[in-house]
Amino acid sequence: MRIKAEHNLLAPPADVWALLAEPRHLSDWWPGYRVIRPDRRGLEVGARWEVVRSQAGLLRRPGEEGLIAITEVEENALLAWQDVQQHFTAKIELEAAGRQTRARITVEGPWWRLPVEGLRLAPKEALSRLHALCQTAAGLY
Repeated sequence: MRIKAEHNLLAPPADVWALLAEPRHLSDWWPGYRVIRPDRRGLEVGARWEVVRSQAGLLRRPGEEGLIAITEVEENALLAWQDVQQHFTAKIELEAAGRQTRARITVEGPWWRLPVEGLRLAPKEALSRLHALCQTAAGLY
C-alpha cells in the first residue's frame, strides 16, 4: 500500500533541508517518533537510528524502542528511511517552488499494516508539522 501527501512549505529547499538534515529533528515533524538517537554516521545512507515511539502499534506500547535505517539521501532534495519494526518505508522529496518548497511524502508498507500501525495519516500530519515549523522560522525574517 502506498500513501502520499503534498504541501507547500514557507521556506526555500535549503532551509527545509537544514531541518531535515539534523537527525534529532525527525521527532519534531514525524508522527509516532518521540526521540531519535542517530548513530555516529548521522544523515548518511546506511546509518541506523534508534527511535523511541510515541504511539502504540501492533503488539507495541508507547515508549518502546525501534530502529530505522536511512536508505536514500540527496542534499536539498530527498530523504528516505525504512522503519525496521513497523515494516514501512518513508520518503520525503523537496522541490523549489519560487521562494517556497513543494514537499511530497510517500509511505509504503503492507496493506494491512499501515492502518494497524496508525500510519494512514502520517504523511499528511508530517507535512502539517513541517509547515508549522517552517511558518515559525519564516516569521523570524
